[in-house]
Amino acid sequence: MEYYIKNFNEKGLNEIYPYYVLGVDIGGTNTNLGIAGVNNSKPIILFSLNFKTKELESILPAIENTINYAKKKYDIKIDFTCIGAAGIISSSNDSAELTNIEWNLNSKELTNKSSLKSVYIINDFQTIGYGINLLDSNNKKDVFQVRGRNDNVISSEATKAVIGAGTGLGKSILIYNKNLNTYLPIKSEGGHGDLPVYDQIEMQIVEYIKNLKGISQPISYEEVLSGGGIENIYLYFRNKQEIEDTIYTKEIDKSFEKPPLISKYKELDKTCEETFRIYTRFYARCAKNFVLDTLAEGGLYIYGGIAAKNKEIFTSKEFINEFEKSHKRTGILKKIPINIILNYDLGLYGACYVAMHQLYKKQKKII
Repeated sequence: MEYYIKNFNEKGLNEIYPYYVLGVDIGGTNTNLGIAGVNNSKPIILFSLNFKTKELESILPAIENTINYAKKKYDIKIDFTCIGAAGIISSSNDSAELTNIEWNLNSKELTNKSSLKSVYIINDFQTIGYGINLLDSNNKKDVFQVRGRNDNVISSEATKAVIGAGTGLGKSILIYNKNLNTYLPIKSEGGHGDLPVYDQIEMQIVEYIKNLKGISQPISYEEVLSGGGIENIYLYFRNKQEIEDTIYTKEIDKSFEKPPLISKYKELDKTCEETFRIYTRFYARCAKNFVLDTLAEGGLYIYGGIAAKNKEIFTSKEFINEFEKSHKRTGILKKIPINIILNYDLGLYGACYVAMHQLYKKQKKII
């Protein structure tokens, strides 16, 4: 099993923290585990290990590798962990049926088979939501502002919305809790909501995807906004529209990893350009509807590798026009701050943040 170590905080490793926690972020492609030192109300990630999710038969080997590495290398002992994963989480946060992954999670099994004393499981987009509490909005490495907030109009405690496309599509609503002085994310399966379509081309794309995937039910946002969604739209244009072949389309057609290439050539190739035009429109529509559902005046946060690597689509007229298009609520939509999250470790930070709270809760410590 291969693993990759990153994010060394050499200064932190030389400091003595009263506690340490483990955060786990399970994605469809990558699984990241981070060890954080806890000091008062903020976890500081000291180092993290990366595993390829499809190479794991369960999360247990990755956890054991990380715990053993921390103990052997730095004499760090871990008792508490929080795992963020895409899927259906039990109401008691002790198990999960995972989406796009062949194995599931059970906290009792993990504590029985490891040295951990507590395993708390939450939705992956809840970890992103918790992580937003730790974001530095002035740090350009953390956040790219498409449109900033107006402090004269928007309360600092206003509801926020998080959305992000990657292997799948995730959403979460952030509600401010005055007692805890923090934003608490609400889990959601909104990425599986029905996709609304407006014109003939969009209807043809939907019918093409349904036939391609053998789907008899209405298709969801995820079928057009995930990495696979980019490929679905591209295949529609390649097979159903007469657009001239190029050296780029020939390269993409031969590739088993089409979405990165479609993104790479979106300004050089007409098929890729049309794919991203439709993709941008769908993304804006999904974001708009979610913002209106939640009245997220505190801002929209867009997460995921697709967004971070294609920031320009969110500043485009295609996105802004679709996002602000509303019969009665354009005025509200024009005021919503829009941010692209660039910090890929946000899920890890969020998981460590929750693990820290679970540790303090066990100790009945107030922060």
